[in-house]
Amino acid sequence: MNEVKFQYIGKIKSPFNDLEGMPIQPVGANGVKGEIHLNEDISEGLKDITGFSHLTLIYHLHKVNGYNLQVKPFLDNNFHGIFATRSPKRPNPIGLSVVKLNSVEKNILYIENVDVLNNTPLLDIKPYVPHLYGIDEKNLKIGWFKDKHQNAINKKSDDRFIN
Repeated sequence: MNEVKFQYIGKIKSPFNDLEGMPIQPVGANGVKGEIHLNEDISEGLKDITGFSHLTLIYHLHKVNGYNLQVKPFLDNNFHGIFATRSPKRPNPIGLSVVKLNSVEKNILYIENVDVLNNTPLLDIKPYVPHLYGIDEKNLKIGWFKDKHQNAINKKSDDRFIN
């Protein structure tokens, strides 16, 4: 694989110091508060961010070692190809979450619906604007998630992706 390097722009703070028991998706982290500590030298980039209620966070899954091309995800007992899941054990361990933005003070963003480990390296922040996706709901297909996604609200992380 070709190499791409990123510098993290800050850290995501959360109440989860261990993978076990952590929500597996933001829907299961409803109300869980956290913070983003953005590197001070780029905090100028936060101008106008308070006009958005939600943010998309792109982050490095820094505790993941290696990857599997087929995995048994948290919401199913069958194996699926890694690209048909949201499993953290990916060729590039990149995570994606939509969180609620509560407030900003200097370089600290106060957020909620946090489903990541404490001190997760943040790669990027983008405003969440659902209208830009242009997805026609009546033609939307969600594969094997169809009868399982509603279970994500109660599902917690375990050790299946640690080694």
